[in-house]
Amino acid sequence: MPAATPPVAEAVAAKLTAIGRRIRAHRKRLGVSGTTAAEAAGMSRVTLYRIERGEPSVAMGAYIGALGALGLELDLVDPQAKALPAAKMALPAMVRLAEYPQLKQLAWQLHGVDELTPEQALGLYERNWRHVDVDALEAHERVLIAALTSQLGGGRLLV
Repeated sequence: MPAATPPVAEAVAAKLTAIGRRIRAHRKRLGVSGTTAAEAAGMSRVTLYRIERGEPSVAMGAYIGALGALGLELDLVDPQAKALPAAKMALPAMVRLAEYPQLKQLAWQLHGVDELTPEQALGLYERNWRHVDVDALEAHERVLIAALTSQLGGGRLLV
């Protein structure tokens, strides 16, 4: 017997429904039956049906399994970073630490260094991200991070 559906906000329910519809549409485009997709994901056909309906009582692991069986991936997107014009920003030849407060704090051990190459800046952010106060990031530093990530990091900040 399926678990009772937990109470969820309308926005969450709408997102789950949209995810379920996209999973179903992709499965249909591939020409894969529900039974075959469910077997490939290691779940029952009923569970796949519930995922495709966006039911919140289905475990996240089952959603991930269904996505994987259909060759899809789940990715988390920061809406703030998505809205930044990072792809259009030309990376500077050198990143001045004085202009980016969080980066400057991360570079505390680099004595006598005022500038980093973009590659060094990205590496410093990635290695020390746990020390970044994301809420304190200024808009121009968010743009820099997004630009570094999109142009040098393959679109992902490896943290």
